[in-house]
Amino acid sequence: MVWGRRRVGKTALLQHFAADFPTVFHTGAGRPAAAELAALSRAAARVLDTGVRDLESRPFADWEDALETLAAAARSRKVLLILDELPALAESSSGLPDLLRAVWDRISSQSKLKVLLCGSAVRTMEAMQEERAPLYGRLDLSLLLHPFSPHEAAMMLRSLKPAQRALVWGLVGGMPLYLRWWDQSASVRSNLLRLACTPGSPLLTEGQLVLATEADGGDLARQVLYAIAAGRTRFNEIEQAVRADPNRTLDRLVALRLVDRIAPVTENPQRTRRRIYRIADNFLGFWLSVLDRYRPEIDRGLGESILPVLLDSLDDHMGGPWEDAFRAHLRRLAVSGDLGDEVVAIGPFWTAGEDPGGIDAVALAGRGRSAVLLGEAKWRKQVDGSRLRADLQRKAVAVPNLAARPRFAICARESVAGDDDLLRLTAEDIF
Repeated sequence: MVWGRRRVGKTALLQHFAADFPTVFHTGAGRPAAAELAALSRAAARVLDTGVRDLESRPFADWEDALETLAAAARSRKVLLILDELPALAESSSGLPDLLRAVWDRISSQSKLKVLLCGSAVRTMEAMQEERAPLYGRLDLSLLLHPFSPHEAAMMLRSLKPAQRALVWGLVGGMPLYLRWWDQSASVRSNLLRLACTPGSPLLTEGQLVLATEADGGDLARQVLYAIAAGRTRFNEIEQAVRADPNRTLDRLVALRLVDRIAPVTENPQRTRRRIYRIADNFLGFWLSVLDRYRPEIDRGLGESILPVLLDSLDDHMGGPWEDAFRAHLRRLAVSGDLGDEVVAIGPFWTAGEDPGGIDAVALAGRGRSAVLLGEAKWRKQVDGSRLRADLQRKAVAVPNLAARPRFAICARESVAGDDDLLRLTAEDIF
């Protein structure tokens, strides 16, 4: 089973994987069951030579017929069946997961047929794998696809300088399609005019589509997302903004990976009350907090006039994504051993009296979870690393279990001035 949010690249990945196999590829479209089976029959006819059945003139009668016919055709060679958008198929064919299990238990030992299930409805795909679900225990692999992380997104933006790659990732996030929309030969201004400041432009409409298709929870979910994007990051602030109990809605949005629930890295996230919420997806955060406020006037044709204001908002928006990119890079360094041994957690730290973000990154090491590194990331072209280190040393007094000689990491877009013992990072390192 392969699953993940819309636009994350599932179908492209499956097409690439399937290039080396005889593959029957069918995408559910919410059609009646007979129409879905007819489309599946046409796809199978192009791949299989059953020798006994003309699938064009005598299509599959039902899903059991389809699976048994494909299994028979795969007795002597591997055949791959990909059922994309499985939730849409299950809606039109009641009991499809139960039928898949029943038929698979009967035919799997007699055939080289392989079945790959895929879908974008994250909660539905998760539910299909739970203990009492029909497919529980039948999956050899469950692969959840995530948007590209900073260093991965950079591989789609090779014609840009590292600081420009950071900006694009901060605006559109790690969805491959959004990254592909960005014209690397054009300026930021030209790209935003084409993608966001023209009536019906891709990014302008995409935010509405994300809210309509992925924000499970209806109007309350949208209200919660808008509240978080507007800076109401604590539970009580969100509750006051939406005038309802947002607890279950927040749980759903976290499960859908649209919202992150964050606690100081030194505390147990299950027990602490010092938790905040933030929009997890860079693009959705940009759309909710910046782009959507101008959407009605852009639709009326004022996009080019609004564009300078939008450009002026980018630096304010980039603070959060830049800190995320910094922490993501520190995690990569930890995995490679460049931060020392036994790093067990990296995250932000703040005290009870502080706004979130007191320290952008603290690395904890060993069973004792001692704080061995403290870091600060600034979305500025150049920074004075020595001054920022002094700030971190002042803040470090509040960090519990601080190592005797912690390291300090400073991050800026292009250059960090300071002592040689600083870990200095820039967009060139991260992207």
